[in-house]
Amino acid sequence: MEVQQCHLTHRNFMRYSSIMVDVGKWPIFTLLSPQEIASIRKACVFGTSANEAIYITHNDEVFVFGLNCSNCLGTGDSQSTIVPKKLEALCGKKISSLSYGSGPHVVLSTEDGEVYAWGHNGYSQLGNGTTSQGIAPVQVCTNLLIKKVVEVACGSHHSMALSFDGDLYAWGYNNCGQVGSGSTANQPTPRRVSNCLQGKMIVGIACGQTSSMAVVNNGEVYGWGYNGNGQLGLGNNGNQLTPCRVAALHGVCILQIACGYAHTLALTDEGLLYAWGANTYGQLGTGNKSNQLSPVQIMMEKERVVEIATCHSAHTSAAKTQSGQVYMWGQCRGQSVILPHLTHFACTDDVFACFATPAVMWRLLSVEHEDFLTVAESLKKEFDSPETSDLKFRVDGKYIHVHKAVLKIRCEHFRTMFQSYWNEDMKEVIEIDQFSYPVYRAFLEYLYTDSVDLPPEDAIGLLDLATSYCENRLKKLCQHIIKRGITVENAFSLLSAAVRYDAEDLEEFCFKFCVNHLTEVTQTAAFWQMDGPLLKEFIAKASKCGAFKN
Repeated sequence: MEVQQCHLTHRNFMRYSSIMVDVGKWPIFTLLSPQEIASIRKACVFGTSANEAIYITHNDEVFVFGLNCSNCLGTGDSQSTIVPKKLEALCGKKISSLSYGSGPHVVLSTEDGEVYAWGHNGYSQLGNGTTSQGIAPVQVCTNLLIKKVVEVACGSHHSMALSFDGDLYAWGYNNCGQVGSGSTANQPTPRRVSNCLQGKMIVGIACGQTSSMAVVNNGEVYGWGYNGNGQLGLGNNGNQLTPCRVAALHGVCILQIACGYAHTLALTDEGLLYAWGANTYGQLGTGNKSNQLSPVQIMMEKERVVEIATCHSAHTSAAKTQSGQVYMWGQCRGQSVILPHLTHFACTDDVFACFATPAVMWRLLSVEHEDFLTVAESLKKEFDSPETSDLKFRVDGKYIHVHKAVLKIRCEHFRTMFQSYWNEDMKEVIEIDQFSYPVYRAFLEYLYTDSVDLPPEDAIGLLDLATSYCENRLKKLCQHIIKRGITVENAFSLLSAAVRYDAEDLEEFCFKFCVNHLTEVTQTAAFWQMDGPLLKEFIAKASKCGAFKN
């Protein structure tokens, strides 16, 4: 029996990209005053020596500073500046995606789906039909005006843009076919990449120096352009002028793709990590320096991977696991690290700040400051504190210390409950018997922290509680945890729970995972222990999706 591939969307593919980090770890930001640093909401460091930077403030003003090689600061002149200059044309535009080429040139998209570009343009990589240098941001209009662009990517001298409806456009330098047009002629304006991508919905894109990769919503991966190091993963090292499917990844569902200078990383929906291409610095993490023409699985002995990181201007790779461990390998401060090395970092971005050459950013960053204890941090600190609490819950014989005022402010359920005690003494201890201790403690902690830390199996119990207490945001958080923790073994149990708690989005996610891994799922105990009606409904729905093909 054949199994249908998984289905992804822009929403579940791209939402994990905004990690909060300290921008001060990049040397160039030491040029700014503490006040300027405090104003930053998003930032990106780029350039051949990491000497250029762009940042967006909390009120959506856009500033640049640095070397200004090839006018890549977009200030309208060729002058370097250590004092930030405002880019008036981009202020208020709400930048959502940004990428840079090593030419250098810069391409970005806004929340409204507009695309702007500036910098080096010798190969038409700005997409305006000319080869004149772009001294200031100009909107890329041809073929993109009617499209809402959600993601952009740059190689050394070519550019790509992905639209909300899954269409992919490319332009610029095309000496190796990296634009995917079927020729090696440079492409002066955005051209839709079609051929075997015709009719497919693209959900993720990435560029190497002179190569291009795309992920389709069914988990397939396509590559085109330069392939001298095997970075397309096709089993050979011949260049491709049009998109070609990475056949070796058949049977797995890719969620995220990332391209280094000449190597590629791919992450599956089960948290498995594959690598291929150039390996001179150990950037594949295979334990040697041999190039790989086809995908090889790495980090097999580690826990589930949830994020991968690399960028086309470096030979450095990084990955983050489910528990938050960050690994790095490849070229790290001039050394070749040939196996994934566990770091002390909290996010993959820090790897690039401290170890990549040049120390660029691999994505547009969101920035958080921790110079003082915020209200939220203070609340988090006082959760389950016997010293300051005025109420206790007893669950499974264990106590959880809380504050009535916090519960009343944060939760309608408790506001109503405490109202009945308004004119009488409030109980000092409340007994809870319908939920387990880990679940109820996680719920109370959520009221103090806005976050949940539970394994997916316990998150089902918390989903039950969230449903009972009408906590819709908590329901969504539980669904996110369950999605991140889904495996072949627990998939059908999670599907059953999603149906039971009327979580439609989660139910659809679990159903697609089960169909995508149908053979393995049907061999688990959870599948055969399921009640008859749900089993019949699953089989009927899977059949309609074409899961059982001859």
